[in-house]
Amino acid sequence: MAESAASLGQFDFAGDDHVVPFQVDGLDVRGRAVQLGPMLDAILERHHYPAPVARLLAEAIVLTVLLGTSLKFDGKFMVQTKGDGPVDLLVADFSTPENVRAYARFNEEALAKAIAAGETEPEQLLGKGVLAFTIDQGQYSQPYQGIVELDGTSLEEIAGVYFRQSEQIPTRVRLGAAELFDRDEAGKPRHRWRAGGLIAQFLPQASERMRQPDLHGGDGDPGVHDHADDDAWAEARSLVETIDADELTDPLVGTERLLFRLFHERGVRAFPPQAVFDRCSCSRDKIKGVLKGFSAEEIEASEEDGEVAVTCEFCSTTYRFDPSELKTEA
Repeated sequence: MAESAASLGQFDFAGDDHVVPFQVDGLDVRGRAVQLGPMLDAILERHHYPAPVARLLAEAIVLTVLLGTSLKFDGKFMVQTKGDGPVDLLVADFSTPENVRAYARFNEEALAKAIAAGETEPEQLLGKGVLAFTIDQGQYSQPYQGIVELDGTSLEEIAGVYFRQSEQIPTRVRLGAAELFDRDEAGKPRHRWRAGGLIAQFLPQASERMRQPDLHGGDGDPGVHDHADDDAWAEARSLVETIDADELTDPLVGTERLLFRLFHERGVRAFPPQAVFDRCSCSRDKIKGVLKGFSAEEIEASEEDGEVAVTCEFCSTTYRFDPSELKTEA
């Protein structure tokens, strides 16, 4: 069955935690947009991350959701950073059709120094390293991994560089995260995390229109590039760059209203939204299977108070085992 589209306003707002695919025929642009609310807040609050870490992981989750929901097969999509900054590891993965999990690792002492010095921009927290995109279609396929350097810029800029270098698709990504302070139904103060993002890609029928100016070649590059962007893509990119950070996260704006603000003069169409959920793929059986691969000496070394306990880094669920459960038959 062909996927149906609707003009904005023909169906209710998708709301939080729903990815909205869209298309702008007048500019040959397709993309996806999302605002994350309760799902994101559950992931971040579970770990009690310091605010700069939570904000950074929130952006990684948005990026993962925007890209993962484009998969046309059963599998996983993962975004992972490894760097030498105070936040040395971010991991966010999406399992089709709708499950998301994520966690961050950071050096408490280095992070405290960075916060005290006011050095909490994404590039300052991540440092130098790599950003990896991994697509895993399961046990019968080799995972595909694309890697781009963490070069001292934001996650959204690095993602754009990846698509330009690896996919040869003109792409603009916008990401944002914010803390929301308000009151609940009983009037008590509460704190919540929100995040949002948009990815727009230029996909004309004539592939030669996708040609982009060469990347700068470094210190010895005179910077003379005689090829300009296609007019349609230049317009689309400029429109996406007008998005304020608040618009990406403001629940009063919403995903569809943001798309209308950006592209209404060019006839934007929105497709039915796709929900995403905070769901980890760990289980007692999976953890037990891993532990049964350990030697008797390793199991004994892991014992504490007569049991072996393993806590999932993603969802913080702790699984407890009697050592006798983990013995393998000779």
